[in-house]
Amino acid sequence: MTELRSKPGEIFDRVADDGEAFIIEKGGRRKACLVPLSVFFPDVSPTRIADEIDELQKNGETARVAITDQRELALRFTCDMPGDDAVEVSIVLPHGYPSTPPRVYAELGNTGDVAVPHRWDDGALCLYGVMSGWNPGRNTTLSTLRLTRQWLQHYAAWQRAGAWPKFGDRP
Repeated sequence: MTELRSKPGEIFDRVADDGEAFIIEKGGRRKACLVPLSVFFPDVSPTRIADEIDELQKNGETARVAITDQRELALRFTCDMPGDDAVEVSIVLPHGYPSTPPRVYAELGNTGDVAVPHRWDDGALCLYGVMSGWNPGRNTTLSTLRLTRQWLQHYAAWQRAGAWPKFGDRP
């Protein structure tokens, strides 16, 4: 995964017009190239991504932006867990987003041979379809992050009690 700068210029498509790319040189040597996000994500609206990142910022959330090896946009967050623990979370916006729901991964540390419930085979958290259905007109990265935090609370309760809380129960 390639991490992108967080400040300034978080949204690279804002520095490009009409698909233009910018080459940054220093001392006659090429150092960087700024391209619009649409180069990586031709099927994802740059406006949608910009609006979602603005929504995150207005709600006090700070995302670190990265590009996955599959050329998908990943928004990374640090989420607090009960106690003093923190978990790194990646919300991956796949090609076809928002018609295709995001995938969410949490770095839960060593879980040993114990299978953690409510995760897909690739390790993604099972958020949509159980806790809530994905609706591209209603759901955003922020709503996904909120569901992720709820999942993490259920995970912590499962670690303490050995049983996953039932839907609607408060962990």
